[in-house]
Amino acid sequence: MRERRLVAWGAALWTAASLALAVPQVAAAVPRECSYISATSRPILTDGDTGVAVKQAQCLSNMWGGQPPKLTLDGVFDSVMLKKIKWIQGCHGLPESGVIEARTWQVLYHPALDCYNPYPA
Repeated sequence: MRERRLVAWGAALWTAASLALAVPQVAAAVPRECSYISATSRPILTDGDTGVAVKQAQCLSNMWGGQPPKLTLDGVFDSVMLKKIKWIQGCHGLPESGVIEARTWQVLYHPALDCYNPYPA
């Protein structure tokens, strides 16, 4: 009887571990401090743009951990932000255009926990 319980327990643990590997790991929902614009407002942004939508993208990009630098929340899409956006796009298999469009907004709101692309020097 005890042996059956151990086998059942082992099978349950194996199933749980298998399911955990199949579920992609993503970060938590948008933090409260990134509320410069509505999450449904996702304008196309390019290098040189300014405003609250840029500030929102900067804030969201700062949710990435590790090596990438934290951007200053100044609402200016500059060369430092362009480099980081291209890196984020590459981490998600998107074209590294540096343009923040619908697919890039999606990954900014739902960042991967890890990126295996080294941050460019």
